[in-house]
Amino acid sequence: MSMRIRMRKCLLFLAMVAVQLGALHVHAADHPNVVILLADDLGYQDVGCYGGPVRTPNIDGLAAAGTRFTDFYSGCAVCSPSRATLLTGRHHIRAGVYSWIHDESQNSHLLLRENTLAELLKGAGYATAHVGKWHLGLPTPERQKPTPAEHGFDHWFATWNNASPSHRNPDNFIRNGQPVGPLEGYSCQLVADEAIRWLDQEGRSDRPFFLNVWFHEPHAPIAAPGDIVDTYGTRKDNAAIYSATIDNTDRAIGRILKKLREVDAAEDTIIVYASDNGSYRDDRTGGLRGRKGANWEGGIRVPGIFVWPGQVQAGQVSGEPAGIVDMLPTLCSLIGVEPPATRHLDGSNLAPILRGQADAFTRHQPLFWHLQRSQPIVAMRDGKWSLVAHRDYELSSNNMFQESWIPMIKTGGYKDYQLFDLEKDRSQTTNVADEFPETLARMKQRLLQINASIMADAHDWHLE
Repeated sequence: MSMRIRMRKCLLFLAMVAVQLGALHVHAADHPNVVILLADDLGYQDVGCYGGPVRTPNIDGLAAAGTRFTDFYSGCAVCSPSRATLLTGRHHIRAGVYSWIHDESQNSHLLLRENTLAELLKGAGYATAHVGKWHLGLPTPERQKPTPAEHGFDHWFATWNNASPSHRNPDNFIRNGQPVGPLEGYSCQLVADEAIRWLDQEGRSDRPFFLNVWFHEPHAPIAAPGDIVDTYGTRKDNAAIYSATIDNTDRAIGRILKKLREVDAAEDTIIVYASDNGSYRDDRTGGLRGRKGANWEGGIRVPGIFVWPGQVQAGQVSGEPAGIVDMLPTLCSLIGVEPPATRHLDGSNLAPILRGQADAFTRHQPLFWHLQRSQPIVAMRDGKWSLVAHRDYELSSNNMFQESWIPMIKTGGYKDYQLFDLEKDRSQTTNVADEFPETLARMKQRLLQINASIMADAHDWHLE
């Protein structure tokens, strides 16, 4: 064969490869990878880009590369319900989760009737994995609850709730239904290890992927490497240990980001960073009222960052109220996946804001929270206004949710409504209900409408 013929064949082969690679790139751009990074009990003012004291260069880098929301909210003031809201785009009570789940004593779990983000993306051809805390129900000897696999995840590496006995050397991880046993290291790094191993397998295929990373830190009981703790205080100082768990998580995120860059181009991956609820430390809420477990701003306002190079506005800071409830409709819109038309979504599509077209954004329903042990029990955010109210019925003082409460919750009412202007009073110190009676009446009516819709969907575990 002559040199000229060999050259022609070589050029033809390279052209064919280029066409194939181009097709793959278009496929990735049309169906970008999705990575969710969720902290546990992280306060509004913990990380650097939110004015916090912890050094978080990787999280800060995400904020610089994408859009950071100043008024971003969890799905609930405690963990399990917020996670149910994240995966479904629906209020957690619609999804069967009223409060944090205790598998041994409760029937509660994320209902199989729900359409999770993992199921929707898997149906669109995505490889799916969950790594880290789950806390949406796992099987026990007495209760056959669904696993993450039955909610759309091909691979899962999870704990039912917290890392036990602490973040250091946890012994309660389960991989695809099989207990893993004692592990050496810190939870956030072990979760990153699993994510990286999975990315090595799935991230290099021609399928887009959804990687759901739910860290345990800084939820108590806390632990972090001593050398990191030393940078924030003494090794016996809980505040220093708390900060070090966040620092360590940022380092774990850095490792995951490095691997993501190795397996695909940055512009082919959407990354979202948030927290499931506010901090349990009063000094990490940024001066907001309340903390974890309460429907005041300090219990529900959290960091929220979206990144997609070339698609999401870089370096943008948005003051539009948004939240975890918006993740499913937003990600579905960005990817081009249609949620089921018959399923009511409580969240709204943030894509216009992310693309720098905030004037085109419309929220179809105010942000709404309900947590039966919280005082106030309900809260609603509509524009600059925050409305809260207390329950008009009595519950026991038991901190753990009792499924026998459900009939009372479904039919119970509210009292002592308070109205706050968050533009002027972000710490919710002054009730202005008497000054704005029309606003109060309008918001009260809307709150009761949303509440009625949610309770009509609410599942009664007490009957099982």
